[in-house]
Amino acid sequence: MSAAEGPLVVGVDSSTQSTKVLVVDAATGRVVASGQAPHTVSGGAGRESDPRQWWDALRAALHSCGEAAHEAAAVSVAGQQHGLVTLDGRGEPVRPALLWNDVRSAPQARRLVAELGGATAWSERTGSVPGASFTVTKWAWLAENEPEAARSTAAVRLPHDYLTGRLTGEGTTDRGDASGTGWWASATETYDEDILGRVGLDPALLPRLVRPGEVAGTVRDVHDLPFSKGTLVAPGTGDNAAAALGLGLRPGTPVLSLGTSGTVYAVSVHRPADPSGTVAGFADARGDWLPLACTLNCTLAVDRIAALLGRDREAVEPGGAVTLLPYLDGERTPNLPDASGLLHGLRHDTTAGQLLQAAYDGAVHSLLGALDRVLDQDADRTTPLLLIGGGARGTAWQQTVRRLSGRPVQVPEARELVALGAAAQAAALLTGEDPAAVARRWRTADGPVLAAVERDDTTLARISGVLSDAAPLLERGTRNH
Repeated sequence: MSAAEGPLVVGVDSSTQSTKVLVVDAATGRVVASGQAPHTVSGGAGRESDPRQWWDALRAALHSCGEAAHEAAAVSVAGQQHGLVTLDGRGEPVRPALLWNDVRSAPQARRLVAELGGATAWSERTGSVPGASFTVTKWAWLAENEPEAARSTAAVRLPHDYLTGRLTGEGTTDRGDASGTGWWASATETYDEDILGRVGLDPALLPRLVRPGEVAGTVRDVHDLPFSKGTLVAPGTGDNAAAALGLGLRPGTPVLSLGTSGTVYAVSVHRPADPSGTVAGFADARGDWLPLACTLNCTLAVDRIAALLGRDREAVEPGGAVTLLPYLDGERTPNLPDASGLLHGLRHDTTAGQLLQAAYDGAVHSLLGALDRVLDQDADRTTPLLLIGGGARGTAWQQTVRRLSGRPVQVPEARELVALGAAAQAAALLTGEDPAAVARRWRTADGPVLAAVERDDTTLARISGVLSDAAPLLERGTRNH
């Protein structure tokens, strides 16, 4: 390892299927070591993971970084949002965590929205209208379906809270991740005790909110971890807020992230409240806001269609008038938790490549439909759309986003932006800077800009028409109620 110019920091990205660790030079942003380890997600009706797997994966990823991790002066953990982690009095999981893409709580979400005065009341109170992804609906599901597990719970955490707590021994969270629970009031930036009372959750079970720039704690000297004793631990945050930090995002710049889920978001200085429920009024990790829309079906859904067709994911073909809505896991945007995939317009002359392109089109249509709601009214519509996530370097994804958005598209060269954002947050503890300014100093958003092309309004209108006409079928879905 060559000598670093500044102190070293560690950024962690604990995502749905793996944990990634970067050791970064705080002065330059250079990644001096990295590690990764997988964890598993259950199949079947729900999506669950054992939180202890996340911890084991973090330990393995850190150890693979070698001496660099031992030299780090600060660490920050970013994690998948919304997951419900229930711990007993010893800090052990009561049951596997319910993940963001577990949509079994859709009935509880509908009931909670109705009980608290409808969508407008929720959006004004919490910034968001909770769907089946939100933590509050998962707790309501647990209390109804597994009451003994709910009674055995002594602490409720989000995924990043759990890992931060294992490091420090303290129960903490941050505003960015807390804003995705459904029990955090965005107007007051405190837990909403009325909402907690409605779902029977004692506020004493929740973690302490750590403000941006504060230290959450120090690494305990009780783990087989390659950290020095006293290493500072930053508040951490949810994965999307961390990616915003990792890009050094300024207000008005739109981001489209292509991963297991797809997201569009932008930093705003205005507290968002969208009563349609399309946009979640999340907080960012700095003190501003991060209005965001999320789809459940993105790269994995398109890859599944490619596998069914026996084609490489890049083997798309233009033409045809087939529409494919790849709602393989239900969908969050649009809000169709019980939906399944839908194919319309199949002809004798439809090719497999056209079918695959239709899957890309269906996935991107959902994201772009929310983009105008995410951006402030005065945002410059010619600003390049930042394309990030696992799919961002795929040619088929890039060309689909360009064709359906009509905007220039910039693909940052930096990889692992969630972990980089966590590292920037850790570095800011040491330097006193704004973590987004740290990332801008590291030039993480630099990358080629793909010029705008004429927007394909014909395809957008066709998909919107099929979606509208098929709404009753999609809402009914394939599940029993």
